[in-house]
Order: sequence, then structure tokens, then C-alpha cells
Amino acid sequence: MPEVDFNATVLHRELCEQGFTGSVIIVRRAISPLRATERPTATVRFETGPGEQAQVDFGQVRVWIADVQVAAQIFVMTLGFSRRLFAVAFARQRLREWLGGHELAFQHFGGVTDRMVVDNARAMVLAHTRGTITWHPTYADFAGYYGFRPWACAPYRPQTKGKVESGVKYVARNALAGKRFHSWAHLNAWLVEWATTIADQRVHGTTHERPADRFVREALTPLDGRPPYAFAHVRERVVANDALVSIDGSRYSVPAHLAGATVTVREHATDFTIWQRDTLVATHVRQGRQQVVMVPAHYAGLLRVDRTPLAAMPPQYDPRYVTSGDVAVRDLRVYERFAASSGTEVAA
Repeated sequence: MPEVDFNATVLHRELCEQGFTGSVIIVRRAISPLRATERPTATVRFETGPGEQAQVDFGQVRVWIADVQVAAQIFVMTLGFSRRLFAVAFARQRLREWLGGHELAFQHFGGVTDRMVVDNARAMVLAHTRGTITWHPTYADFAGYYGFRPWACAPYRPQTKGKVESGVKYVARNALAGKRFHSWAHLNAWLVEWATTIADQRVHGTTHERPADRFVREALTPLDGRPPYAFAHVRERVVANDALVSIDGSRYSVPAHLAGATVTVREHATDFTIWQRDTLVATHVRQGRQQVVMVPAHYAGLLRVDRTPLAAMPPQYDPRYVTSGDVAVRDLRVYERFAASSGTEVAA
């Protein structure tokens, strides 16, 4: 129970996986005496119409990646009308992670709301005084590209974006409680699975409907095949002998013939592209630190698809090697004549 913060829903789900047939009410009654409760503070709830608003926020959660507990920055976007949410984990929380979280959520939902409510994170809001908001120019341009209106809540009033605040807590207490992951990719794959199979299918306590059902009436502006936002940080890198390029603490492959060449890395919101002059040679989704990403096609002829080395080949151009495979046979008198001329004896 302490591992999942006395969350009855999580405990009930895990018990059912082990054969438990009772209801969640039984579990809730069992843990109620052991769970500390606090009296909630009264607030005024503000509801929005379909497609009108989404709220975004980050929350830090300690998660287990293999045998190491790390601080994961969890990006959450919650649609105001349907209460559908999307969550993705990053190792850091910078402007590129904010933009990356937005774009992944847009792709997950298939569209964009009219307004986006954010907090006053320095990555996006340069200043917020007396109702006047100075946006980071990149975020302002990003909002214009996708056609939404950004709006920052008043400083020190997190309840202004209470829907996503609740969503962050819900992810931490339900999706991640008692969980352990092999990698960052495993963690994010679980967050998508959890959002679609559990969070979207529950009956929401406020709307009394499943978010998946209300989403049918959610009026989002479709993406219409729009390419990712061109937020790019450009830098040059020299390709190592193993055809890997080092970027932000991880290494990513390019075609093997580029070993030793200088390439240009363009970092975007959710991925980056690697170019040699004007030719795109590789595209990689951004990973966490200390990862090695090798695309088998980049090593064609050097590695098998399963990355095992090909069998070693003998030298092909030794001029003294008889390619026919026949061994030359000479009469021993040839060697006797050679030995006689050099003043040596040939042992019989």
C-alpha cells in the first residue's frame, strides 16, 4: 500500500490481475483506516465547451528505470471538455520538451483546442505582471503555427489550471505507482497504453461520463497533415569510426560510409535530423541520456539485421596467394642447384 500511496484503484487493479474477484469498494474499505485524509479546500469549478480549452503542465515523479530511480519530468495535457489526457516523460524540462509534449499530444488527439492554458514556466513566459504576459518568441510562434491562443494562469494560483493539476496527480498515483521500467521508451509506451485503456475508459468523477465517450463531441481543429514545427537548434558533429554521432549525452547512427565525415545536426521539438550538406542522412526520435540508437540499415554489409558481425573474410588480393587452389610442386633438384650455388647443403 505505501508503494502506491494507498491508492485503492491501483491496488484493486493489481489484485484483479492475481485473481481477486471483489469490488474496488472492498479494497477501499480495507485501506481507509490506514490512509490519512485531508479536508479539501472549496473552489469554484470552471467548465469549458467542446474544443475550447486544454491545460498543460509538468510534474516531477521519481520512477525506477531498471535498477536506478530517476527524476522523470511528466508532461500532461488535459482536454477541458472531455477530460481526455495525454502524458509523456522527459529527462528534462526545457522549451524543447514543452514543445515536444504539445506536439505529441496534438498527434495523440488528432487536433488542437482553441486555447492552451499553461503555468508561468520560464521556458515559455518571460514576464507576467499586472495581467500583461510577455511570451517567449519561439512559443508565441509555435502557438501561431498550430493556431491556438496561449493563456498563462495568474502567478501562485495553480487552481486556475486545476484540471491538469489533477491530471498530473492522477498519472503519478495511478499510472506510475509501484511501476518499474526497462527504459525511457518502455515508460512512455506504458503511459500511452495507460491513457487509452484506463484513463480514457474510467467514468470521470465530475462529468460522470467516460472521457472516451465525451471526446466524440470534442470539436478540435484538425492537424490536416501539418508537418512538425520547425524549431531547430543547429550544430555540427564529426561522425565516429563506429558511425555514431554524439548528441546530448547519447549516440545515434548514420550510414556507415560517413565515418569520419562532418555532419549537421538539426534538433527539433521531438526529434532531430542529421544532414550531410543538403542531403538528409538520418532521422532519430530524441532519447534519454546514455542511450545508443543503431539503425541496422545504416550498417548494411557490415552488420546483420540482428547486429551480429558477418563472418571474417580472408584477404582477396595477396599476389603470392594462388587463386586456383593448386599447390605448386617443384623437383627437389631445383633446390639442390640453388643450395650448391650458395655453398650450403640441403638436408635430405
